[in-house]
Amino acid sequence: MRKIIVLEHISLDGVIQGPGGPEEDTSGGFAYGGWIAPYADEIGGTALRKQMNMPFDLLVGRKTFEIWEPYWPQHADAWPGANTATKYVASNTITSSEWQPSVFLSGDIAEKVAKIKQQQGPDLHVWGSGNLIQTLIKHDLVDTFWLMIYPITLGGGKRLFADGTIPAAFKVTESTVTPNGVIVVNYERAGAITTES
Repeated sequence: MRKIIVLEHISLDGVIQGPGGPEEDTSGGFAYGGWIAPYADEIGGTALRKQMNMPFDLLVGRKTFEIWEPYWPQHADAWPGANTATKYVASNTITSSEWQPSVFLSGDIAEKVAKIKQQQGPDLHVWGSGNLIQTLIKHDLVDTFWLMIYPITLGGGKRLFADGTIPAAFKVTESTVTPNGVIVVNYERAGAITTES
């Protein structure tokens, strides 16, 4: 069975919107695009490249796909895997792309993703895709959260854990702190929540 791994840059107050650049995602009037740049360092870069170089297919929402579609084919040297991976795109509005291989999912996304998880193939990496992630969390489809947690609060924007988060336990399987204070941590599902009896 394939795992769904959510990989996100996240602020202390849970925001995942527009980490890469000023024009990446300005929806809702978000004005802090590119907020991860001041925290870049060699340790964080190594951790990020390790994830980017693993075998994977992509599972992304329409907005992330539309941001990436014109970019990654022109920057294959930086992340060749983004071009060769099968891109599963959750969208009710787009059905084709020149950026191949791409598979477009519409209708009951949770049901379709659950079936894809049962297939043979590499793990499914989810980057960005805030709306899609809410659907995956709500339907208990996320196996792992790989997070880069930055020492910054943004006050508003799209959050990783919004409405519909289900109770679940996780275990830390890997973690490090970069010289610039970014906590890089891998949380894997560890069953149900247990409480003191």
